[in-house]
Amino acid sequence: MRFLKIFRGNTVAPLSEAQQLTAYRSSGDVGVLGALYEPYMEMVFALCYKYLQDEDAGKDAVMQIFEKLVLELKTHEVEHFKSWLHSVCRNYCLMQLRAKKAFVTADDIDNEESETFLISDGPEESLFDEKQFDALEMCLGTLQKEQRTAIQLFYMQEKCYREISEDTGFDLSKVKSYIQNGKRNLKICIEKNGRK
Repeated sequence: MRFLKIFRGNTVAPLSEAQQLTAYRSSGDVGVLGALYEPYMEMVFALCYKYLQDEDAGKDAVMQIFEKLVLELKTHEVEHFKSWLHSVCRNYCLMQLRAKKAFVTADDIDNEESETFLISDGPEESLFDEKQFDALEMCLGTLQKEQRTAIQLFYMQEKCYREISEDTGFDLSKVKSYIQNGKRNLKICIEKNGRK
């Protein structure tokens, strides 16, 4: 996959990911961002191909996501680049599928809990359709603040309970409760609003 090699050799000295992020934010040098992104391009392609089921669409997604990073990393403070990038890729692909009004089954994404928690109890159910996606956006806003924050950090930013507790100040024993209750409330809300 030669297209994945486009950023090789763009930096002179190796920097840590944190240093690369800081350097990019301060300089806006796309070469620095390219060097940061390059080791993850195969992961991005594999993830996008898994969702989009098309090699050309996967290749396009790798480039589109890089362009998205060029803008987002100028303003976003990212601590765990790999997990944040994984979330960006997943959300990008879901938006592409939504735009095409396509359906993704839980089997297509190996029944990952983080992908299916909102909609699917069974492997044959669709993960998202347009009404469900709209309902998800609306229903997130109906949750109690603590539940909404815990859900977003756990499922969308892929943080563990301990990280959520540290980031929010929530008691560690409460984090799991917020996630479970928020998940249940979201599912009820989505079923009411997304399946009409």
